Amino acid sequence: MKVLVAPDKFKGSLTAAEVASAVAAGLADVHPAAVVRTLPVADGGEGTVDAAVAAGYERVRVPARGPTGMPVTASYAVRRDTAVVELAEASGLHLLPGPPEPLTATSAGTGDVIAAAVRAGCRRIVLGVGGSACTDGGAGMLTALGARLLDAAGRELPPGGAALSRLASLEVPRLSEVDIELASDVDNPLYGPRGAAAVYGPQKGASPGDVATLDAALRHWASIAGPEFASRPGAGAAGGVGFAAMALLGARMRPGIELLLDLLGFGAALAGATLVVTGEGSLDEQTLSGKAPAGVARAAAAQGIPCVAVSGRCRLSATELANAGISAAYALTELEPDPARCMAEAAPLLRRLTHRLAIDHLTPRR
Repeated sequence: MKVLVAPDKFKGSLTAAEVASAVAAGLADVHPAAVVRTLPVADGGEGTVDAAVAAGYERVRVPARGPTGMPVTASYAVRRDTAVVELAEASGLHLLPGPPEPLTATSAGTGDVIAAAVRAGCRRIVLGVGGSACTDGGAGMLTALGARLLDAAGRELPPGGAALSRLASLEVPRLSEVDIELASDVDNPLYGPRGAAAVYGPQKGASPGDVATLDAALRHWASIAGPEFASRPGAGAAGGVGFAAMALLGARMRPGIELLLDLLGFGAALAGATLVVTGEGSLDEQTLSGKAPAGVARAAAAQGIPCVAVSGRCRLSATELANAGISAAYALTELEPDPARCMAEAAPLLRRLTHRLAIDHLTPRR
């Protein structure tokens, strides 16, 4: 028997690689002869670079600006001329040194990382756009790539989304011979009731007044930078980074997990498998909206291979799981009802939980 273990991270407790390792150990405990291959996955959010590195890409560390402009060290992953860039590495919420700064947070660091990859000779950039701390329409990213955003007096705008309301002119250099693909499961437009500010701004510390300010600024930004792109699905990804990438850098948007599975060689890893194990920290309604486990299950189903999932908790019914292509789910809360202990002891609990999975799905029935 051959098992492919392809989970996403358990956010706050285990990386995707650690999840895969614990599951593989649990399978070996019960069936030492089973052939187990691990392929940690991601859907474009936090952990995307780690997943690429686990699949054989090389990690490259570069200096960048964090969401408040303070210096950070960010990583991208590279193989030949392809770079995997994760927005959260330089512009993520977890990098805020203090309280959120919704009006002034910038995506400049993401541009710093892209620029470093291009200077290193990369001609294909896969940009995962999840976990952003900013709602600046991608303006910061563009300035790091050489763009100039000027007000009516010819002065460069300060960082952040709020300043975009004063934009009068825009100069954007061309990234020659660089192909950019966006990995995202977000289909929101740039502005409006379902836009970047209204839907995601509150998660980044925006008050109702801040949301109104940012939404108006993004609307003005789009009127100058590319109004025809503002309503495209994904324009609102990462506070509008999706819009800037599509409108001004010629980027193409693809569902995050679909793009990452291609990039990581999931199809080749799937060959010969009799079972796929996927998972993430919480199996819930968001899982059904294009998150990693649903993408893995869909790809496995296309090859007629059953897929089961592990998680910290599961809030989906058996019917919902089945509709997503997941035949069974196993949650840490089945072993330990205390969420705090589940987080603190996730790895050993997951190894024990996998014993049940192995007995249910790999042990022949007598």
